[in-house]
Amino acid sequence: MSEKFQVVVIGGGPGGYVCAIRLAQLGLKTACVESRGSLGGTCLNIGCIPSKSLLNLSEEFHKVKNLSNKGIEVGEVKLNLPKLMKNKDKAVTVLTKGVEFLFKKNKVTYFKGTGSFKSKNEVSVKDDKNKETIIKTEKVIIATGSVPVSLPDIKFDEEIIVSSTGALSLKKVPRKMVVVGGGYIGLEMGSVWSRLGAEVHVVESLDHITPGMDREISKEFMKILKKQGINFHLEHKVEKVKRVDSGAIISTSDKEGNKKDFECDIVLISVGRKANTHGLNLEKIGIELDEKKRIRTNKSFQTNVNNIYAIGDVISGPMLAHKAEDEGIAVAENIAGQSGHVNYDTIPGVVYTSPEVATIGKTEEQLNEQNIKFKVGKFSFMANSRAKAIDDVEGFVKILADEKTDKVLGAHLIGPHVGELIAEIGVAMEFGASSEDIARTCHAHPTFSEAVKEAALSVDKRAIHS
Repeated sequence: MSEKFQVVVIGGGPGGYVCAIRLAQLGLKTACVESRGSLGGTCLNIGCIPSKSLLNLSEEFHKVKNLSNKGIEVGEVKLNLPKLMKNKDKAVTVLTKGVEFLFKKNKVTYFKGTGSFKSKNEVSVKDDKNKETIIKTEKVIIATGSVPVSLPDIKFDEEIIVSSTGALSLKKVPRKMVVVGGGYIGLEMGSVWSRLGAEVHVVESLDHITPGMDREISKEFMKILKKQGINFHLEHKVEKVKRVDSGAIISTSDKEGNKKDFECDIVLISVGRKANTHGLNLEKIGIELDEKKRIRTNKSFQTNVNNIYAIGDVISGPMLAHKAEDEGIAVAENIAGQSGHVNYDTIPGVVYTSPEVATIGKTEEQLNEQNIKFKVGKFSFMANSRAKAIDDVEGFVKILADEKTDKVLGAHLIGPHVGELIAEIGVAMEFGASSEDIARTCHAHPTFSEAVKEAALSVDKRAIHS
């Protein structure tokens, strides 16, 4: 006889495992089903964590190679790629095992296998030997994440034509890499392999990189990446990718119709991701999808089938691990009779290149479209003492505040450690703070965070150090 649970979570990624732990904390008998064989989902296994490890290691490699410019003489610097990859894999293993420990600590039952619906109250779990277990449950939360998408008629082989997954595990540094798509993931992976010695070209169909980001930040970002040696080909549409003995040939055309081919060892297709709902058997229980094949939910994350919920990349909104985590906690609290919610206006986005880029709230373009009058405060890291002291001065902080009320509406940062600095602005926005609130808060000296304070002062045209 199968075991019965109050809630079953399908998917053990950031949204799913956080949700399962919160449900257990709230006293609900909870199970989590994960097909990968290790918890943490795309983020821990083949996304955020391994990519951040490679970004950090490649940056360290680049820094050591250039230490002599700063008066530190070192011997010949060599890259040991297998060892570097081993270090990356170790970080992944430690974190995924850590999530398993948290499940045991919180008494979450963990099922290894592929989950699908038998009925709205029964979940089938098939392990790697195709042995089936049926779990009975009162409620189900779908948290199966997303998968990379390719271009029409172009298939990933994860050897020459790779997704972000393949780009994390290349056996050698490519002589030449072409990145199709100028979004967060493509630019992060492109910068990794560029620093390790590859010639990197980014092909983007739009006239700018990082779609949806504040345009001023986007322009500055591309300018800095160009200085680092990354080549950009904007307004180029990819028509075909063909494998050849030496690698691949990418055929493109620009807006005038001019054709251009790129030859390379590796082509990284990074044009977005799609909801991972394949194999869940959603049609059997009548779950409704939207026009983008995402699961349709209400504000409480409930689907049209009243005991089934969905969170994270399988529903609408930005495909970000921290968004999924917040939704996981919110839906758990809703199910337990509390009032969980997510403030989608204060979800930060970060690109972990060097320098980092971080953004939260509205962009200038969005505010103009909505006819909201606003003030702008900017401060350059060139005038920040800490950035000057360590010779890391590229970039700036920009804060947007309501013209009448001074309420912070958005912030856009490029520079050292801005992925951490954005949290201060997130807290400020969550509490409805004004730019003056940030400006009047004492910041330690010398720190990068002083650039945030100065940008807030600049909103009222009273920055001290610029």
